[in-house]
Amino acid sequence: MEKCLYLCVEIYFYNKTIILKTMARAFVFLADGFEDIEALAPVDILRRGGVEVTTVSVMDEQVVTSAHGVGVVADALFAEVSGELADADLLVLPGGMPGASNLFAHEGLREALVAQSERQGRIAAICAAPAVVLAPLGLLAGKRATCYPGFEQAFDGCDYTAELVTTDGLVTTACGPGAAMAFGYELLRQLGLADAADALQEGMRYNQLKSEK
Repeated sequence: MEKCLYLCVEIYFYNKTIILKTMARAFVFLADGFEDIEALAPVDILRRGGVEVTTVSVMDEQVVTSAHGVGVVADALFAEVSGELADADLLVLPGGMPGASNLFAHEGLREALVAQSERQGRIAAICAAPAVVLAPLGLLAGKRATCYPGFEQAFDGCDYTAELVTTDGLVTTACGPGAAMAFGYELLRQLGLADAADALQEGMRYNQLKSEK
């Protein structure tokens, strides 16, 4: 599904670099037990890059508790945005346990992920979520993918790469908390915002971190 991601609605400055804010829409789903950095680092990076991001609770309440006991107020409950998901450019699943299992337990989310795949929309998952959520739904079949080490045992008909981040077609997966920032930058690139990703990597000092390894 071809979409114009360069419809500019706002221009702002970040570290002396002009970044175009686009009409790209992403939904990040939160369930009790989600891994903090795997959810919030991509949200931060996508929003800095100009993507319209909505965090969505799949629990009964808007406040979702992370794996480390941090309460996060989601932008919306699943029922409040379910009708908007058909227009999503990207659906994102953080990892963490039991967060990933709680995501998979939500019937509406499972249906939304399958529908997103069928209409050729982008899907992303990190850590346990590729194995616990995407693999059982058949969304990794025939693809290259990564996940947190040990969870790849759930991959069936999928080529486990063990990479930090892997994109195959319209599906992007990442291996764990340490990949959260790289995951976010890759998602910007997959939304056609490579220049924004490059500018943010420099402005957020991510490139310096890599060079000092």
